[in-house]
Amino acid sequence: MAQRESWATRTGFIFAAVGSAVGLGNIWRFPFQVGQQGGAGFVLIYLLFIGLIGFPVMLAEFVIGRRTERNPVGALKQLGSGRLRYAGWLFFTTGFLILSYYSVVAGWTVRYVLLGLQNEYVGDVAGAEGQFLSVASGVDAVFFHALFMLAIIAIVGFGIQRGIELAVKVMVPAIIVIMVGMAIYAFTLEGSGEAYSYYLSPDLGYIASEWQSILPAAAGQAFFTLSLGMGVMITYASYLGEDRNLAEDGLIIIGFDTAIALLAGLVVFPIFFSAGVDPGAPGAGAVFVTLAAAFGKLSLGGILGAVFFFTVAIAALSSAISILEVVVSYLIDEHGMNRLSATAIISVVIFLVGLPTTYHINVLNLYDLLVNNVLLVFGGFVIAIFVGWVIYDFALDELQKGIGDLGRWGTTWLWLLRVPAVVGLFIVVLLGVTGYYEFLTGDFASWLGETF
Repeated sequence: MAQRESWATRTGFIFAAVGSAVGLGNIWRFPFQVGQQGGAGFVLIYLLFIGLIGFPVMLAEFVIGRRTERNPVGALKQLGSGRLRYAGWLFFTTGFLILSYYSVVAGWTVRYVLLGLQNEYVGDVAGAEGQFLSVASGVDAVFFHALFMLAIIAIVGFGIQRGIELAVKVMVPAIIVIMVGMAIYAFTLEGSGEAYSYYLSPDLGYIASEWQSILPAAAGQAFFTLSLGMGVMITYASYLGEDRNLAEDGLIIIGFDTAIALLAGLVVFPIFFSAGVDPGAPGAGAVFVTLAAAFGKLSLGGILGAVFFFTVAIAALSSAISILEVVVSYLIDEHGMNRLSATAIISVVIFLVGLPTTYHINVLNLYDLLVNNVLLVFGGFVIAIFVGWVIYDFALDELQKGIGDLGRWGTTWLWLLRVPAVVGLFIVVLLGVTGYYEFLTGDFASWLGETF
């Protein structure tokens, strides 16, 4: 078996975990979810999921990874019994599927950087939608999908210290600096006050009437943006030493991730409102259609757009390398493969699985809704049961390493997993499955009928 690597510094681990969390989920997916789910009400529920469920589940993934020093498949096989021994395959499959279409979306961001540099953003929503559909499918989409996968291979292939750790130490600070600068610029735009009201003043009545839609969307977004339910935090924690304070590291990671997600909204929504475009449309293409149209109306919009989409591309890369590491670590740990060979082989397979999403945006929705509204949340549900009810003694012992006796805080953590996480995620999974079935039999079935 190949010798297992480790992080060179604590900063490297935190930046890698933050980089994993701060990706397309924050800057691409978060704004369009807020828009589709009615604004600030969604933000409120999302923040509640982050605090009450996301943080406890993140610690659960940390203790599994550090305890076993294995990838998700190997970790669950080592600690679990019965059917739980095979639960690691859920995380492997989820991460695999995410990266297959994530790379396609990331490829769009690279194309939009070039459009901005060429000052080619279309200044009206209808024209911008046509431009997006052209970028999102066809030969261009396949080319930039391949280009992005090659960039991931180059970083992950060099390993933990010389590849991932070195890259994120550059990328994460760059993301933060650029996003802060753009948020300051957005504050000066006409219409920013109305945007902040939409984004930060929740309508409790709307939450009460639309909770069946908001809950699965908020839970899926929380897990997507924190890289939970896909095995990333299990894998990254498997390279940690026992002297690390997992709770402190987890709080830092969640703090950075949540701050940047909220910061993305402070950038995107003032630009939407200043340009007079609807923040609730058109779904997955919101950033690429409405925001690009807004940039097309602004003076220096091409340069501003290029900077923004460059930031999104960096964030996408920092997340993508973490997802690929999950499946690569499986091949290294369980099959003793050489890192570079494992990275190249699995990347080719992921690229091929992602090709259908370059055909039409509805195929991407097919992948995205399954992963985010069902698989990620179900993965969190499994982890909450496994750690909270099955291996709680081992888990508590592992969490205390690097911290000391947790006392009532350890008990509180376990009960957060046992009740709010298990019950809440079970409800969300049911809602997610129902919503996905409605999508399959509704919008997706209609599109299939019209297309074929």
